[in-house]
Amino acid sequence: MENRIAVFPGTFDPVTKGHADIVNRAAGLFDKIIIAVGVNTQKKTLFSLEQRIEWLEETFKHLSHIEIKSYQGLTVDFCKSQKAKFILRGLRNSSDFNYETHIAHLNTSLDSEIETVFILTSPELSYISSTLIRDLIIHKGEYKKYLPEGIKL
Repeated sequence: MENRIAVFPGTFDPVTKGHADIVNRAAGLFDKIIIAVGVNTQKKTLFSLEQRIEWLEETFKHLSHIEIKSYQGLTVDFCKSQKAKFILRGLRNSSDFNYETHIAHLNTSLDSEIETVFILTSPELSYISSTLIRDLIIHKGEYKKYLPEGIKL
């Protein structure tokens, strides 16, 4: 049987408990999950690529079938290069669903063999986003409770 490989793409700036929730819950569905840290030269991140990768490695060190990699370009092209047939995406709310549906349809039109799999974020984490956490960090608000264990800023 062919390996079930999923790519979970994002900037993870920073990784949150919401990201960890999605990966931990999806871990049993796939033989391997590649957490793909997107490098977009047009997008300004708060944390370096190296820092984000280090945090992801710390967060998922308990799962041996999780790999952390960075990539540039189209997610579909990265999936092909990794022999992944699935794109894993987390959904917090209906706005995420509307946004992610358009991207999933576009990805399907680019490669019909790559399927997008949506996982709903646990309700108690549904309001957490990297954007909100960055704002808390920048404005010296209480952010630590939204980050996975072991993540130190």
